[in-house]
Amino acid sequence: MKKEPLFYLLPLPLAFISIFIGPSETITPSDVYNWLYSKIFHGTPADSEHMQIVETVVFDIRLPRIITAFLVGAALTTSGASLQAMIRNPLVDPYLLGLSSGAAFGAALAMTSLNLPVQLSAFIFGLFAVGLTYFLAFRRGEISIISMILSGVIVSGIFTSFLTIIQFLTDPFKLQGIIYWIMGNLHNSSWNGVKSMTLPIIIGALWLFLIRWRLNVISLGDLETRTVGYNPTLLKLMILIPATLIASASVAVAGIIGMVGLAVPHMIRMMIGYDNKRVIPVSFVFGGTFLLLVDNLSRTVSQFEIPIGIFTTLIGGPFFIYLLKRLRHGYGD
Repeated sequence: MKKEPLFYLLPLPLAFISIFIGPSETITPSDVYNWLYSKIFHGTPADSEHMQIVETVVFDIRLPRIITAFLVGAALTTSGASLQAMIRNPLVDPYLLGLSSGAAFGAALAMTSLNLPVQLSAFIFGLFAVGLTYFLAFRRGEISIISMILSGVIVSGIFTSFLTIIQFLTDPFKLQGIIYWIMGNLHNSSWNGVKSMTLPIIIGALWLFLIRWRLNVISLGDLETRTVGYNPTLLKLMILIPATLIASASVAVAGIIGMVGLAVPHMIRMMIGYDNKRVIPVSFVFGGTFLLLVDNLSRTVSQFEIPIGIFTTLIGGPFFIYLLKRLRHGYGD
């Protein structure tokens, strides 16, 4: 019996439960339930000031955050699964190619000096960082695994240095916002953020879904890819562009949320196997569900909200150590 249908059923009940979760002293779960009951079964508008507040909290705060958490988790996991198959390295995640450092630098630059929206600036510099990594790794018409990884490390180091300079020179009040964004958080989720990230993520994820069977080909190696009639360099580019697009879109909205693109794809492979025709669609659904669950925990375990990037790192860190010890011989071992 296939397990995929179980994964596809997870998001809706969790999203419904998430509507009742949130740090609010005036809005209780029973208030949300009464408001939903009135809306669904009676279709009546909010008839009191308190119910109007409940409606505002649900529609303008919690609902966009739920959608943002799901899309960010789905994007990072799908991107991570694709890159791990393409590079044939189980320790790869979307940030290996310099994406996180580039996007963080772009966001910091927008917060301090550029007359650009933070999301747009992060998206531009994230794409530029990945493009630079790809350019540096390109040698004699080919891109090797080692050269791409080393190029990503170099590009990440360069943009991290630029980011440090900005942090050193910027105003202390703006610096707090930059540091909090770098931690990865969803507390600023809004409908504008949802609108800005939805189209890039849907396009990139759909692209990867349509070519998901080719990930099985490229994961065999360049020689085997040529044997079946494909250009490995072109195929890697076809995978790299949408994987970068969806990861950049998520970083631009939510900041740097580490370990999701590394750990969650491996969780999925442990449960359903290594066939990318199955892994890619499940990655989108399960990755979004996973981050939504972690976000609920980050909002409820303490009286103040803890950045979700801290939670994902605490969860993914031990898992990374496990992979480092157990998966030393390459992709799929």
